[in-house]
Formats: sequence, structure tokens, C-alpha cells
Amino acid sequence: MRILLLDIETAPNLAYCWGLWEQNIGINQIEDAGYVLCWAAKWLGEKDMMYDSVHQSTAKQMLRGVHKLLDEADAVVHYNGRKFDIPTLNKEFLLNKMSPPAPYKQIDLLQVSRGAFKFQSHKLDYVSKSLGLGTKTKHAGFQLWVDCMKGDKTAWKQMEEYNKNDVVLLEKVYHEFRPWIKNHPNHGAFDDLDACPHCASEKLQKRGMAVTRDQRYQRYQCGDCGAWSRSKKSLARARTTIVGIN
Repeated sequence: MRILLLDIETAPNLAYCWGLWEQNIGINQIEDAGYVLCWAAKWLGEKDMMYDSVHQSTAKQMLRGVHKLLDEADAVVHYNGRKFDIPTLNKEFLLNKMSPPAPYKQIDLLQVSRGAFKFQSHKLDYVSKSLGLGTKTKHAGFQLWVDCMKGDKTAWKQMEEYNKNDVVLLEKVYHEFRPWIKNHPNHGAFDDLDACPHCASEKLQKRGMAVTRDQRYQRYQCGDCGAWSRSKKSLARARTTIVGIN
């Protein structure tokens, strides 16, 4: 299974407004809509970091690069990507008359963090720092995006470093979160292996039974990542199962 780690950075919307607090911006006040400035990505377990931007390529060339990666991916790991990164890229693909990439599974680590853990903040920077994995690259804040939109070369170097480091942190957090991820894409189904669904390790240890309302299954724990799984087929039983009548 090919797993892609992905992060994008976007330009802000440009709009006219009269105030600074609780503004309702009308469509006719939008001067220019936001767009993808750059993206960084790498394949899980591989060293090469990939990156492109509107600074070093045309917008369409940049989008073709990330479209190709998505087309090759079986699963994509991101942080808030279900609501932001992927819909943003899909919009850009549509505007540029590009067809949808091949279907892929999504692993949104923000959703995992909110669903499984009680961190004081679920921002990537806070979570990675709490886990001792490092922090996001420091920068000048909003001004960095403004300077990049103006074509400042120094700003673009900082943006590239910032974007790539987010992917580095993303991979580290993914490894920590992996045994806790519910409905993780099954490595065994992709690779035709009797292995841990989460990490593809074949070091599975039998650990009791997983019992549903009517069936029992062999339960396993991975000796590498620690994730729990169960057999696909239920264990045969000689006794009759009595079920309720609705």
C-alpha cells in the first residue's frame, strides 16, 4: 500500500471591507480568491521530500505534480485535509479542467486527535511538541504569505522550509497515532498478507477473543506498532446461538 503524506499552503482571499471586527464579506467584495501557493509531500517510509510552488512553476504545472501523486496513492495522510487540503486541491483541479485523481483513502490526523485524545489543543504544533517530536518552523506570521505573494525570494525559501517541515512532523505524528486510528486502511487487503492492518507487520500475537453480539473472533495485537485487530472469519462453535426476535 502506497501512503502519501501531504500538506499544502494557500494564499488568502483578497476582499474589500469597512471594518475589522465581525465582518460579513459579500461575494461582490471579493477582489481575488485564495489559491494554492505550494505543496510538500513524501511517500511513507521513503526519504525523498517533494515540493513545488507557483514561484518555481506555473500554477497548472504545480497542480499536475500533486495530481499525479494523488493518482498513485492508495491512502493520503494529512492534518485537517478532509475539510481543507483535499477540497482546496479538488477546486483547483476543477478550475484547471483536470479530471479527478484515482480514488484513495484519507487518514486525517486532526480527526484522529480529536476523536481519540484529550489534548489541550489539537493543532499540529501543539500535538507534535507534546509528543516530543519537534515543532513547526518559526516564521514572521501572516507577513510571510504576503511577501511570497509579492515574489520575495527569501520569503519563498522560508515558506518551502515551513511547508516541508509540516510533512516531517506529519509523518512522525502518524507513526505515534497509527495504532489508535480506527478504520485504518488495511495493509493486508492491499498487499495480500496476513499482517497487521495498520503497519503491515507480520508479528501478530493472539490476545483473547473479540466478541460481537452473536460471534467470536480471534483477537490479535501487533508486536511492532501495538495496534489491535481481529480475524475476518468468526470461530466455529458447536453450540446453537440463540438470537432475539424483533
